[in-house]
Amino acid sequence: QVQLVESGGGLVQVGGSLRLSCTASGNIFSLNTLGWYRQAPGNERELVATIHSNGPTNYAEFAKGRFTISRDNAKNTEYLQMNSLKPEDSAVYYCNYKKVYQGFTQYWGQGTQVTVSA
Repeated sequence: QVQLVESGGGLVQVGGSLRLSCTASGNIFSLNTLGWYRQAPGNERELVATIHSNGPTNYAEFAKGRFTISRDNAKNTEYLQMNSLKPEDSAVYYCNYKKVYQGFTQYWGQGTQVTVSA
């Protein structure tokens, strides 16, 4: 089992910034991918960004140039720095842990609300 605890969501004005954090604990495999997904009301959950334990990152098109994903492997923590926020970025943001090597496993955090007001 892996537990994921997010923090950092909240209310911000258009053009503002927020930094989300997610700390993983439990049975963590050293080779893993941490990621952020989001879900707005009436929409499906969508990828925001991922980062592998070795460093490679992947971003959704809407996140490129505005969002930055990073991680601290020693703390089993990932971050999502979000700048130039728009109202359409409002959603519940979920932390994700994924392990592929030696069997696929995936865990989700409980989600943190991000609201961007116009």
